[in-house]
Amino acid sequence: MLLCEKIIFLLKEDIEVGGNNAGHTVVVDSVEYDFHLLPSGVLNKKAISFIGNGVVIHLPGLFEEAEKNSQKGLQGWEERLKISDRAHIVFNFHQAVDGIQEQLRQQQAGKNLGTTKKGIGPAYSSKAARNGLRVCDLVSDFSVFEEKFRVLAGHFQTTYPNLNIDIDAELEQLKGYAERLRPLVTDGVYFMHKALNGPSKKILVEGANAALLDIDFGTYPFVTSSNCTVGGVCTGLGVPPSHVGRVYGVVKAYTTRVGVGAFPTEQDNDTGDLLQSRGREFGVTTGRRRRCGWLDLVLVRYAHMVNGFSAIALTKLDILDTLPEIKIGITYTVDGKPLPSFPANMDVLTKVQVTYETFPGWCCSTEGVRSFDELPSQAQSYICFIEKFLEVPVKWVGVGKSRESMIKLF
Repeated sequence: MLLCEKIIFLLKEDIEVGGNNAGHTVVVDSVEYDFHLLPSGVLNKKAISFIGNGVVIHLPGLFEEAEKNSQKGLQGWEERLKISDRAHIVFNFHQAVDGIQEQLRQQQAGKNLGTTKKGIGPAYSSKAARNGLRVCDLVSDFSVFEEKFRVLAGHFQTTYPNLNIDIDAELEQLKGYAERLRPLVTDGVYFMHKALNGPSKKILVEGANAALLDIDFGTYPFVTSSNCTVGGVCTGLGVPPSHVGRVYGVVKAYTTRVGVGAFPTEQDNDTGDLLQSRGREFGVTTGRRRRCGWLDLVLVRYAHMVNGFSAIALTKLDILDTLPEIKIGITYTVDGKPLPSFPANMDVLTKVQVTYETFPGWCCSTEGVRSFDELPSQAQSYICFIEKFLEVPVKWVGVGKSRESMIKLF
């Protein structure tokens, strides 16, 4: 991971772009930390973490998250964290509106999007409508900020008559947050420019969500509200495209999805239940049970087309240890005709039939394995098939939660 003025983008999972609708569990020295807004790299005392302009920030959530992780051992994060002055703010009424919109979808169409109700969609809507408020507004003249805040709150109250907003109380809360936030705020463009053009550094970018939740390239409308594919590095941080170097795709050895939306390889059966229980597949943000299924290489290949993976980190291989037979989805067909590409239309995606390649399981524990050669031959064949199908090398294989459980292949 040597960097020569190039950025390494770790897709899926230090610099952050997105919102607190996503969550990452990070295990360090047997301690589990849950991150939503804080970049995972904040645990590294030798690294500077930066929340980019592409993030929408809910300030109560940010400081509550920091406090919870501080109780687990996170120390000195304030000295290691910088926040872009151009990042937009998620207000409490954005979160309330998120819930109202979900209720309306359920009432009007009989189905919702399955959002986390963290206010992400409404906040990005404010950003796109150009009436949103940014961190730079909050830490500048508060009287000007207050005026703009009242206008924005009034706009939502007009649109949603049942919305209750205690404007004065939220302004008072925000005034306190402004003082805590001010030392952390920096001009993100200059911050990144100096990092990229100064002494050579290792720079790792952490996307908020998986590729298929990208607002443009994901399973729309069952997506997030930002670009969490590799293009988000440029737009979410102010980084020139020429500085993007290696792009690593983080792929589970099986496929999961939180919430509603098409899921062609889903196993709504004992196999799915086994993957869910062994993999402890619950959303970090909402605690919702993740839906589980066989590895979908049609989907992963599509993600590779969009992002251009340099290599793959294949995680949670150990979850498959007890299965006597393992499948990988390799083609989609609709009405007996193969689809040439991953469909944009979700009505089509819900109708696809998946063709599988079947592999024998290895039926033994891989948790203690620390090299590729030590893996059972069946597991090696599984990994090699993935590489050959995608024409992308697998650089790491995860067989457990700890850092020591990550096998490096090259």
